[in-house]
Amino acid sequence: MKLSVNLNKIALLRNSRGNESPSLQDYANLAIKLGVDGITLHPRPDHRHATSNDAKEISKICKDNNLEFNLEGNPFSLPEGEFLGFKELCNIACPNQITLVPDTLDQVTSDHGWQPGYLDDMLVAFLKDIKKQNSRTSLFIDADTKSVDYAAKLGFDRIEIYTGPFAHFLEAKNTDLFNKTTKNITECIAKAKDLGLGVNAGHDLNLENLPYLKQCGNIDEVSIGHAIMTDALKFGFTDTIIKYIKIIRNN
Repeated sequence: MKLSVNLNKIALLRNSRGNESPSLQDYANLAIKLGVDGITLHPRPDHRHATSNDAKEISKICKDNNLEFNLEGNPFSLPEGEFLGFKELCNIACPNQITLVPDTLDQVTSDHGWQPGYLDDMLVAFLKDIKKQNSRTSLFIDADTKSVDYAAKLGFDRIEIYTGPFAHFLEAKNTDLFNKTTKNITECIAKAKDLGLGVNAGHDLNLENLPYLKQCGNIDEVSIGHAIMTDALKFGFTDTIIKYIKIIRNN
């Protein structure tokens, strides 16, 4: 399992003061120095955290360090103000991985996976066009085997399983729903592997629930942002990254 660190929350903190502190680039370089496997950004049209320029700069840093850059977003987010549009950002940044998420402007954060049947033709057209630049493609889905089949049918390289419910039920100590969700994730992983898809996972993952996620099967990559930043308030950024790397790479 590999770790991609989402730096959106550092960008959010920076934007709150209207300057360049804390520096997104400095924290990207520090995370790379500490041994992470990749950096993730999810710029939204309102630029409330990561911006279009951030995507370009972090992509360059990743390329200079031979590290994976994962760009997340809604493929149908059009240019608006200083936001360049998601497709244009993909073309400019040429990320190693493009993760498509069905979020809208009024969402605080991504809270569901892509639903089969939602703008299928447009999604296929986007996928066909974006694959010309040789980026790996991943579809953000709920823990449902039908969504795995859907991603495979459309031609995605990977899925990213939405782990919000998994994390919530564990924290709430709701054993029945947690076991059900864990079973669903396990089945999705097995299904994806059978279909030749890679498997990513993300959302609300933290130091407490990662060991349980690892028991579900062979996950290629996890993308973690919010928990890393909140843990950094307690342990410091360096020690926090080290803690996550140890859990993720401990077999």
